[in-house]
Parts: sequence; C-alpha cells; structure tokens
Amino acid sequence: MTEKVSVVFSPLNKVVAVTGGTTVLEAVRLAGIQFESICGGKGECNKCRAIHVSGSCDIGTPESVKGLSTDEIARHYCRACQTHVQGNCEFIIPVESRIDFPKILHQYAIPDLEISPLVKKYLLLPAPSPAHPVGQRSVKLEGYSGTRPHMTRHQHDQLLAATGTRTVTISTTSGYPAIASIEDGDTTCENFGIAIDLGTTTVVGVVIDLNRVTVLAEASVMNRQITHGEELLTRIAVAKKPGGRERLRLAAVDSINEVIAMLLAATGISGSSVNDVCIAGNTVMHYLFLGRDPSVLELVNAEIARDPVILKAHAAGLLVNPEAPIYCLPDVSRFIGGDAVGDVVASGLHLSGELSLLVDLGTNGEVIIGSRDWLASVSCASGPAFEGAGITCGMRAMRGAIDHVTIDPQDLSVSFTTIGNEPPRGICGSGIIDAAAAMVTAGILDFSGRIVDGKPGVRIGTDGLEYVLVSREMSATGRDIIVTRQDLSYLMDSKAAACGAIGVLLKKYRLSIADIRHVYLAGGFGEYADREKLVTFGIIPAFPHAKFHAIGNGSLAGACAALLSEKKREELVNVARMMVYIDLLVDADFIEEYTAALYIPGKKEYFPG
Repeated sequence: MTEKVSVVFSPLNKVVAVTGGTTVLEAVRLAGIQFESICGGKGECNKCRAIHVSGSCDIGTPESVKGLSTDEIARHYCRACQTHVQGNCEFIIPVESRIDFPKILHQYAIPDLEISPLVKKYLLLPAPSPAHPVGQRSVKLEGYSGTRPHMTRHQHDQLLAATGTRTVTISTTSGYPAIASIEDGDTTCENFGIAIDLGTTTVVGVVIDLNRVTVLAEASVMNRQITHGEELLTRIAVAKKPGGRERLRLAAVDSINEVIAMLLAATGISGSSVNDVCIAGNTVMHYLFLGRDPSVLELVNAEIARDPVILKAHAAGLLVNPEAPIYCLPDVSRFIGGDAVGDVVASGLHLSGELSLLVDLGTNGEVIIGSRDWLASVSCASGPAFEGAGITCGMRAMRGAIDHVTIDPQDLSVSFTTIGNEPPRGICGSGIIDAAAAMVTAGILDFSGRIVDGKPGVRIGTDGLEYVLVSREMSATGRDIIVTRQDLSYLMDSKAAACGAIGVLLKKYRLSIADIRHVYLAGGFGEYADREKLVTFGIIPAFPHAKFHAIGNGSLAGACAALLSEKKREELVNVARMMVYIDLLVDADFIEEYTAALYIPGKKEYFPG
C-alpha cells in the first residue's frame, strides 16, 4: 500500500502523514514524539503502548496485543511496533508511554585546571595603511605572540586587504594555531564555547564565556535516537539497515542542535560567536554522531583509535560558527569511550597515588581501576535496568516515578517517594534498586533473588510470583505497580554483570576490597542511588576503607575541562592511551565472577559482613 494516510496522536495534538502499512511506532518517530521503545521496535519490551481511538489498523492481531492484559486489550491498547495503520487513524499516547519532564542529571564539577582555552580572539591592529601596496603590507595581531597561524589563501588576502578594525579568531585545537574566522569590528568580548555530554539517553550542554571562564547557561534534552532502541547493540543493528546510519546521525545532530538552540536562547548569544565545541560520549555515540559504520564495534577486541576526533562545525552540521572546531574526546575501546575518559579526568583518579575505583552504570556499564601509575578498564552489559528500563513497571526518572522505597521489617508495609511528589506512574532506576534491597531485608526475596511465596503483597501473576509495590487505587495509571519474577531475573543479571566486572579487575590485579581507598560513582546512578542499598543488594562490594564520591555528570565535566584547558586535553589523551582494556566477552575470569554474583549479596570476600 503506497497511499498516504493521516495519523493523529492525542493528547499531544500531533498529526503525521505516512504510507499505509507503516507501523504506529514509525509514525510516532516521524511525528517527533518522545516515546518509550526500549527494544527499538523488535517486539520484545512491550513498552511502546498506544491506545487505538478510531480508524483502520490491524489492532487485535496476535502480535499487536501479545503480552497485554485482558483489561488492556478491552481498552484498545496495542503494541505500536507491531500494529500497522491502514487508513486515517487516531491513537492516544498513554501516560506510561510518554517521555516527558525527565529528571536529567546536571550536577557536575569542573576539575581544578590551568585556564588556557584553545580558541582566542585578537584585534587586527594597527590597520594596514591604504597608502602601501597590498603586497607590501604586514599583518599584526594585538597581543598575539605565537607562531604564524595557518590560514587559507582567501583569509590571507582578506587580512591584507583590510583597512579597518578586524577581529581574528585563532584556534590551536589541531595542535597548531589556525585562523578560524575573521570578523568586522571589535568582537573580542564575544568568544564562547559549548561543552556537550552526548549520552545514550540524554544530551546535556553548557555554554561558557571563554574570556571570563563563566558558565552562562545549561540545557538538556532526550536523545532523539531513543525511539530506535535503548541499548547500544540495538542502535548498531538499526545502523546496519538501509538509511539507518544516516537517520541515527541526524538524530544525534538534531539533539545537539536542540541543546545549542536552548543555550543561545537563554543567553542571547549568536551562534556565530560560539567558536569551540567539545563533545563527550561513549564510543558508539561518537561513531553514530560522526556517521561512521559502528558494526566494527561488535567485534571482540576491536582496535579503536585513541586519538580525539576533530572536525569543523559545518562538516558536523552543528549550528555554531561554521569554522568552529568540534573536538570529540578520545575513546579507549568499543565500549569505553570519551565519556568514561571524561569521568576519570573529572574525578582526578589519574592524578592520585592511592588506588581508586570508578563505576558508571547506565545503559552500558563502565568500571575503571587504578591510580596515577596505571589504569585498567572493563565494560559490562548491565543493560538499562539501573535506569528503570526493561522492568515491567519501570520508567525513566520523570515526574511520578518512584525513586525511593522502604519496607517496614515488622509489618512489611511499603513507603515510597516519587519525583515531583506526584501519584506514582512507575518505578525508576534508584527506586528499583531500593525496592530490591528492601525486599531482601524484609525477607520477600531469598538469597537467589527469587520472590518468597506467602509474604504480604506476593501473588501469582501471569509469569509466576510477583510483588505488588503500589496498588492500582494509589497509582496514576489505574494499574498495580508490580515487581515480577522476570523483573528480578533481569535485575539480578544486571547486578551480577556489574559486580562481576568489578571482581574481574580486582582479581586480575590481585587486589582485595581493603586495598581500594576511593570509589567514584558517576552519572545518575551515583547521584541518586542509595549507596547502602547498592551494597545490600550486591551491586558494589563493601569496600571497608574506601571513601565514596558522587562525581555527577563526569562526562560533561570532562568536556568542560577540554573546552577550558589545553593541559586537560593532554591529560584526556594520556588517560585514553595508558588505559588497559579487558574485553569481558572473551575473559575466562568473568564467567566465574558473574556466576558468584548471581546470589545476594555475592562472594563472601566482597561482602564479609
């Protein structure tokens, strides 16, 4: 069917024209709606739910309603990725499928650094005299004492022909001075840079006055790639499809440009005054942003260049000074990227003589151990469970998400808080960790992570035993918020992958938990999760002599450091080059450590209490 049909999405008042036979999920993407689709449309996660209101579609087929309850089917729910529009239709995007008002981590701390931005402005003074022939004129920049900057023939002629005041922007991003732009008049006070954390789920940015070294504004959006799948391997699979790589590249570019537009609107700055951009992301995000083929990242022990990637803004498609350099922080391996390198520099781990551990658990997990003398890293497929995804009633950290849970050990009553103090819609990452740890303490979970029958709140569900955390009378969705047997199996797998990854590094370097003096927790995982619960459930070993530090958005902090300091850029490159990477997919020790971590809390030597 090639005839165009109209699809209306309520209550968002979005209308999109698509070809008949298109899935509802693809129509949602074309409408630009932020929508839950953890598996990227493979029909595995059951998160992309929509409610059919009217019009012709194939709702009711086995694939369209697979995994939905009888009540949901009666209310005309369908799975958007498995339902196809055949004529003009209207659908409701239910509250649990929307991504709105997310709680995005903005906390970050720029490390101590020697201020030396790599982009500076100079006045072309004094102006050459018109009396001298152009060929005899010389060019001098007020206050500039470096080597002769590289310039194009056009720039050279432009400078020699200038008769009035000009402002020359010089960048040393490529390792040598080069003229980035020439402007009329004196614009030396208008020199700005933008640092970007290009995350798998979110994109966060700040704009900095490079003259005054002041952060002027912050902004964030959801990464527009999320409707193509939550996990990195899912996006790599999408990139392999015809046109997939370009769609993902444009989604990343559009997300960054949206952040840039918000920053410029908040400050009144012109995009042409933004002369430097630093981007930190994981290796897959860098590849997709740059339009590279990410399929090589599926290969075990793939060789990844550890140098920063530098290109011009016009080549990247970013809406700043077209000649501004775009600096992508260096990667280490297929799943240890510039964001993790930024974490290290933000924490200062690489400058300390004491042994430290850095953990960043999100959609992908990164663990780094070492000191100023050596660094070693692993990445683990922790999955998005720690961000609330992949869980039956899981959701992102948005308004109405349960973020903390306690269970009274005496009467087993449940208490919880939600983001924004709104009625609960679901449970986010910190909430599911809290809930699991509380269920262990209350005896609702046994040592293997299985639900104990006969406890208050435990009942038989569709897939076996499940625990009712919040009754439907108290929820915003009108449905019980539950923790199922499958949820706990997924969570146990994620926790075993994380703890097993840490165990591999300890074992490889013959270290005990007593040897670690600092534990740095990065990202939302480190900022919002209860550290005691992390140990109780067995995600992180009980390091007896370690100080715990939440470093916030270390990726963004690393990008800011690169924006402000030439020395920090050198440190970023040195960290990337010196870091050993151990690929857990081919490491024999990981199977042993992972298996031991499939119990609560885990190996006795990691949890002696």
